[in-house]
Amino acid sequence: MSEFDEHTLRVQQLFVRHQGELKAFVFALWPDFAETEDVMQEVFLTVTKKASTFRIETNFIAWARTVARYEVLAARRKRARTQVKTEVLEALEASCPVDWAADRKLAVLARCMENLAPKAREIMQLRYQHEHGPGEIAGILGRSVNSIGVALAKARIALRECVERQLKQTEAL
Repeated sequence: MSEFDEHTLRVQQLFVRHQGELKAFVFALWPDFAETEDVMQEVFLTVTKKASTFRIETNFIAWARTVARYEVLAARRKRARTQVKTEVLEALEASCPVDWAADRKLAVLARCMENLAPKAREIMQLRYQHEHGPGEIAGILGRSVNSIGVALAKARIALRECVERQLKQTEAL
């Protein structure tokens, strides 16, 4: 098997491993079971086609969510059922981690994570690195689910603002 085929196979295996989470993400963007299935097929095809652009050591979920988001947009345009409201997609994206696929963004995000308060950093790591839900995190930390939701929202905002600020600073250089 060639190195290219092996890499594509590894990316496809990551897709299969995270298919449930991706399907939930697609369904959140377009809550229609039949359309979700169609979009997931397109996401798999696109992930396979673009596998060479994915670096295995980076965050697959963030990369695949970006692919899924574009496939939802393409499907909505193609089927012309409803017009996508940019505000809704941005709000949904805001609740997800930023696209970590680019090395520069990953480095910036890592620096911003270091600058978070220790408790906020711990909650973000439990949520996105260990993939615990808010209820599980609340149980682990002995806090209410509501307080975890608020902490996650504040941490996401702080991270987004930090990343945007640092990316603007690097662009200005």
